[in-house]
Amino acid sequence: MRRLLPDMFTFLLVLAVAVAALLPATGKAASLLSDLAVIAIGLLFFLHGARLSTDVVIAGFLHWRLQLFILSMTFVVFPLIGLSLGVLSPAIIPQPLYLGLLYICVLPSTVQSSIAFTSIAGGNVPAAICAASASNIAGIVLTPLLVAALFSAGGHIGFSTDILLKIMTQLFLPFVAGQLLQPFIGNWVRRHKAILTPFDRGSILLVVYLAFSEAVAEGIWKTLDLRDLGLILLADSAILALVLVLTTLGSRLFGFSREDRIAAVFCGSKKSLASGVPMANVIFVGQSIGAIVLPLMIFHQIQLIVCAWIARTLSERAARAETAVIDPR
Repeated sequence: MRRLLPDMFTFLLVLAVAVAALLPATGKAASLLSDLAVIAIGLLFFLHGARLSTDVVIAGFLHWRLQLFILSMTFVVFPLIGLSLGVLSPAIIPQPLYLGLLYICVLPSTVQSSIAFTSIAGGNVPAAICAASASNIAGIVLTPLLVAALFSAGGHIGFSTDILLKIMTQLFLPFVAGQLLQPFIGNWVRRHKAILTPFDRGSILLVVYLAFSEAVAEGIWKTLDLRDLGLILLADSAILALVLVLTTLGSRLFGFSREDRIAAVFCGSKKSLASGVPMANVIFVGQSIGAIVLPLMIFHQIQLIVCAWIARTLSERAARAETAVIDPR
């Protein structure tokens, strides 16, 4: 039962939303925190770039079939699923929440949890490292482009050159700078992960607090009720379940080994909260993003619970199989 409880970061996310509901940032405080968030997001993507070993990423591309499969799941199949949900909006799913679900579908994969679950389940960890890294590198470019194509096509948002410039300056250039300096500072950044992790999470919490402060000022809790939260929970769960089935069946169809199938399932079915929240703050600048990031926050917790259970199940199954080989009695 304890394994199903949310982790500390999830509690902090809920706390940030609660504080925003009771004490939303307004006026000069909101402006100051917004400027601080811009700096924090830039440093966050700089550290993302500095952490990724270029050699590991390059080596991973040698297994191009697996990498292409995972990238296709992340940036082709997921968006198609998101578009198909459009038939339920606005009749069943309110449009702001549908946009949040669609936004989940265009995000890159997670890094740390994808690798961790692949390792627990006995999968191909080097391939998972490369796939998660490649997904996040590609996501800096592909996520904004997919938002421009899918959201603008539906008449939901406009996508201007100003937004593209902000993405380049706040996300892409800091990431490239981190990659360029990676040979010099990469080992230090990776060694001091325990020190830098609070900064990573603090940046996300700051953006979430600001997003919901603005959403509260615009009356988000007057437009959302328990039914809407139930719809988000149901839709998030359905999306994750469908993608888990597709990655499992697809990886078998392509003839991947057991280790590669595990990497494909965990890297191809996850979506990054760490990248998604800061990117939303840049992509949807000038708009209320509370309703957009809410489905992502819920999806984040669902994928952790479900994938942790799957990883443990696969690990236990492998252990039993190994025991049976050693002692066939």
